Amino acid sequence: MTDLLAARSQMAMSLGFHMIFATIGIGMPLLMVIAEGLFLRTGDEHYLVLAKRWAKGTAVMFAVGAVSGTVLSFELGLLWPGFMEYAGPIIGMPFSLEGFAFFFEAIFLGVYLYGWSRVKPLVHWLTGVGVWLSGTLSGVFVVAANSWMNTPTGFTLDEAGNVTSVDPLAAMFNPAWFGQTLHMTVAAFLATGVLVAGIHAWMLLRDPTNDFHRKALGIAFSVGAVFTLLQPLTGHTVGEVLAHTQPVKLAAMEAHWETTRGAAFTIGGWPDEEAEETHWAIEVPYLLSFLAYGDIDAEVMGLKDVPPEDRPPVAVTHLAYQIMLGTAGVMGAVAVLGGALWGWRRRLPLDRWFLWLLVINAPMGMIGIEAGWTATEVGRQPWVIQGIMRTSEAVSPMPGLVVPFLTFSALYLFLGVITLALLRRQFDHSPHLEVKESTDAA
Repeated sequence: MTDLLAARSQMAMSLGFHMIFATIGIGMPLLMVIAEGLFLRTGDEHYLVLAKRWAKGTAVMFAVGAVSGTVLSFELGLLWPGFMEYAGPIIGMPFSLEGFAFFFEAIFLGVYLYGWSRVKPLVHWLTGVGVWLSGTLSGVFVVAANSWMNTPTGFTLDEAGNVTSVDPLAAMFNPAWFGQTLHMTVAAFLATGVLVAGIHAWMLLRDPTNDFHRKALGIAFSVGAVFTLLQPLTGHTVGEVLAHTQPVKLAAMEAHWETTRGAAFTIGGWPDEEAEETHWAIEVPYLLSFLAYGDIDAEVMGLKDVPPEDRPPVAVTHLAYQIMLGTAGVMGAVAVLGGALWGWRRRLPLDRWFLWLLVINAPMGMIGIEAGWTATEVGRQPWVIQGIMRTSEAVSPMPGLVVPFLTFSALYLFLGVITLALLRRQFDHSPHLEVKESTDAA
């Protein structure tokens, strides 16, 4: 394994791990706030118990996310000193603001966890809203920094290629920031809702009369379904920016080889990078041109117009993108089916087959997020800063990077096992609250 591959593998492993906990850390406070809000409105003690349980889960995710996020900040400097030296003065603002958001989240979470009987109910609920908003903003600032790597703006270069002036606001609010931050924020809420719904569906399969899990399933499914149906709109926003700013990445995602007008949208298929063609794909005529540019006759650049050394790994990028689309399709179908059954029956569907469907659906959001970020990051290669700095120019010259890669992989594995054990303990000690006749419609 080369040092460059080891550094990239370590960063991918660290980001993939952190992303799970960061995603849940963004999404869980929303569920927590909804549960406590329903308690304040209805006085139903079930919702109070639920809010307290979800608050403990949020605390666990916050702690693990803080640890893994701290490791990532060190890895940026240790593994990619060339990138940090160049980009640090330009995108320092979103990283600094993320730190402020993180501190506010920690403060609000502390008050929320220990203030149940110490502050007024409305004030306590508002601290939960503070946890939700500050956690969301923390994610927004980090994704804004990443979006700059895709569409670098907010600085000027002299004749030697050195940065001479910086506009931090223009760098943070680059062309890709809005689409990427919106897409990721919605993804965090839908993935968390889908995952939590699946967990409580599993618990209901074991204990069908437990009203605690029924209440939890109703909230989680509602949140997951709403954001699942919103996600395609945010994805379209990202795609339009991508077509204008990173046409090579778009071509790799679609495994689109020939520059053509009225380009077809590719579903499935296996890219053959040597033959420069895609086998066994289903093509929808004109759809790619329409989605990218709003015109069925628009020209879409193909990979053959790009030198092979400037192309991303097409197979990885395309397959990751297809997996993301596939998981979105599955979650959308489950959301529509569950919503239709709920509306028709006027109550939450609790058929065993539907609960099993929710269990199967549970990991789809997380899989989709991991696949989406794989397509985003691998699709930018060989650039760490699009069109400005190659990844090979940013890596540390220190030899033996495979050693920290293996070490941190073991650390994350241990941390993951401990986290799962803590969360399982939370769910295994869920209260048994019998269903009342008056709550069947909930």
